[in-house]
Amino acid sequence: MILKLRYLLGAVVSIPLLPLLYLQGKKVRKSVPLLPEAEGIEGIVDSGSDRTLNILTIGESTIAGVGVDKHENGFTGLLAKRLSELLLVNVHWKVYARSGYTAKRVKSKIIPKITEDQVDLLVVGLGGNDAFTLNKPWKWKKEVEALIQDLKSKFPGTPIAFTNMPPIKEFPAFTPLIKFTIGNLVEIHGVELERLVAKMDGVYYNPAILDVPEWIEKLGGNYTYKDFFSDGVHPSELTYQEWGKDFANFIVINNVIQN
Repeated sequence: MILKLRYLLGAVVSIPLLPLLYLQGKKVRKSVPLLPEAEGIEGIVDSGSDRTLNILTIGESTIAGVGVDKHENGFTGLLAKRLSELLLVNVHWKVYARSGYTAKRVKSKIIPKITEDQVDLLVVGLGGNDAFTLNKPWKWKKEVEALIQDLKSKFPGTPIAFTNMPPIKEFPAFTPLIKFTIGNLVEIHGVELERLVAKMDGVYYNPAILDVPEWIEKLGGNYTYKDFFSDGVHPSELTYQEWGKDFANFIVINNVIQN
């Protein structure tokens, strides 16, 4: 109830600002270059182990690798590399993602195209486009739940791990108004997702907010905010590197994959 009131209050406050929000959004779209998705949707990290972990990553533009040239330099490739190091296994990975997709579109357009039948881990990265399209929190929750049920039906017993929500309030290309409205909405979506998966077996979500200042400090203070964004909105290779490592640590710490 409190979360719904927070959303409704934010909506009431934002209504008079919608024309300005629209104009600012239009200006941002013109100023942000249209970057392609990464190439090479499948690969393997060979550690010389006699065990191979098969993972699929599914979702929107961040999973599609927008901001880097190849997936091995994006979230999926760097996640696989870190998992291989932590678990001492080979990791075979494949990406199923499209830029601009919401949870609803991933369910209807991507899940039916997955051809694999033996998978050890499903990683799902969503949230940005559902916030950008101003999807209502309860509608988002319902659509994510439907997506999870499809994945569970297709891959019974396979763990599903949702990545962190995109840190929209950190995006350099966005105005304070966009950061406030869309940033608050994506945080509400994150809370809804956390509540949803808490009731499910074998489904996980990392609620930690991606903290750019923390990364800057960890890396010795030699970087600025802009170094972490390829176009002011999408991650750079540096962000994919840190995010991939962090999410791999989350998977191992929470025993998402049973040895």
